[in-house]
Amino acid sequence: MNTFLRKKPQMTDSQQMFGTLIRAFVLYIPRATFGDVRRLVTLAWAVVGVTISKSANFNKWGASVISKATIAASNQRRFQRWLHNEYILPNTFYAPLLKAALHEWDLAERLFVSLDTSVLPRGYVLIRASLVYRGRAIPIAWKIIKHGSASVSFDAYKSVLEQVIVTLPTNYPITWLADRGFLHSQFVKFIKQRSGDHYRIRAKANTRVRFTDRTVVNMAQLCPPEGHAHFYHDVKILDDGIGIVHVAMGDPADAEEPWSIISDEYTDLATFDEYGLRFDIEENFLDDKSNGFDVESSRLDDAKALSRLFLVLAIATLYFTSVGTAVVKQGKRRMIDTHWDRGMSYFKIGWEWVRQQSRKKWSLYPPFQLDSTPDPEPAIASRRKAAEPKRKWTIAHFSLP
Repeated sequence: MNTFLRKKPQMTDSQQMFGTLIRAFVLYIPRATFGDVRRLVTLAWAVVGVTISKSANFNKWGASVISKATIAASNQRRFQRWLHNEYILPNTFYAPLLKAALHEWDLAERLFVSLDTSVLPRGYVLIRASLVYRGRAIPIAWKIIKHGSASVSFDAYKSVLEQVIVTLPTNYPITWLADRGFLHSQFVKFIKQRSGDHYRIRAKANTRVRFTDRTVVNMAQLCPPEGHAHFYHDVKILDDGIGIVHVAMGDPADAEEPWSIISDEYTDLATFDEYGLRFDIEENFLDDKSNGFDVESSRLDDAKALSRLFLVLAIATLYFTSVGTAVVKQGKRRMIDTHWDRGMSYFKIGWEWVRQQSRKKWSLYPPFQLDSTPDPEPAIASRRKAAEPKRKWTIAHFSLP
């Protein structure tokens, strides 16, 4: 017989991705969580579908599925049933995978967790807490609610905070980063109850500050001139229940409006840098939307189904970022990235790698394994941008306004 006819067909990118994912799912997700293994199989194909189609619209995922189904609508119904399956609780499926990715972390410093909201089509709002990681943010926990605006109450996001606590390693303190919509006394008290945790929360212009001499002013009255930074220590805001806080105020030339940051620790210039890490979650939201998964195309109009869709996107984000960090660590970045210095995010590097690895016989990397060491190649837009002088501040410390 002709040897060509006996040649084993090459595995497709879809098959290779599916095999990698399903093995990891079975290894890390407890049987008590998924129950029927078909739920894991469909989840793995959903991640493959998102990866290949570059779309959160499940109607486009079927083209990537390798199965016995001969009718296109069969795969469509399969994903639709999965997205509306009440037995699939997103956080219980995702937490074991993130824990596996962080299992070998050896950190000398604290973890930074960014909390924010993102408006979705049809009147839904995504509340998400993410781990700041190398210029991006890795989803930890989330909640979808039907809501008229991006501003949400503490009761709406309390469960997200609790899920973060049970998911992240207990040995490392968390510094919580949040925008002014989260400046709630209940949130500050929640953080204070946890030994070792800290916060950097932006305040509104009308937030009232009370000094030790009982003088009370609005944040807007304390705003420094452009390029200046003021620090106020041992003051009070909101109510007496949260105790003493410290304030950092600055008006960066490149910002739309001044920063007023509340901290439980003494503030200095580093406070601005730490709070600035919060914006990494904005890149995460951008990856969900126009820069990545195009979540607006999903057409889902159900909060629970949307939450399961974001389970698929969270797993894909963790998968791509894990692979991207491994690619850079192995010195293979320029096989994907056309920039001399790293210009692509780890998320995008990993995405492009897994989409091509089978066809080009590239190395396979663990799907859920993040490197805790400092970023060996921080991304820069261009060498000209990197050469620009860093922001300079004129500093003034005040004990009274």
